[in-house]
Amino acid sequence: MSVLTLRDIEEATFAPFRPGVDAWVLYGTPGAGPAAAVLRYRPGAKVPAHRHTGHEVVYVLSGSQSDERGTHRAGTLVLNVPGSEHEVESAEGCLVLVVWESPIEFC
Repeated sequence: MSVLTLRDIEEATFAPFRPGVDAWVLYGTPGAGPAAAVLRYRPGAKVPAHRHTGHEVVYVLSGSQSDERGTHRAGTLVLNVPGSEHEVESAEGCLVLVVWESPIEFC
C-alpha cells in the first residue's frame, strides 16, 4: 500500500501517453483492460473525441480540464458512464487521476 502526496505525484516519472499528455501508470495497461493512471496535461493539450466502453472516474488534482459539460477544476470528480462520448482539453494544464473500467474507443 502506498500513500502519496500531490508533491510525490508531481515528482513521479511520467511517460508519453498522447500528444501533450504524459502518464504515470498506477496499475494495469491503459487501453487493454482495467487501469489507473495520473495524467499530466501540458497547457493546450487535447484528447480527441472518444467513447467510454466502461465507467471512467476522473479526479482533477491540480489545474483544470474542459469538455462539453464545462470546465472541471482541482477538487472536481467526474464520472463518465459507459456509452458517453466527449473530447477533453486543458488550456492551463492539469494533473488528473483517471480510473478506467475498460478501454476507450476513439470516434
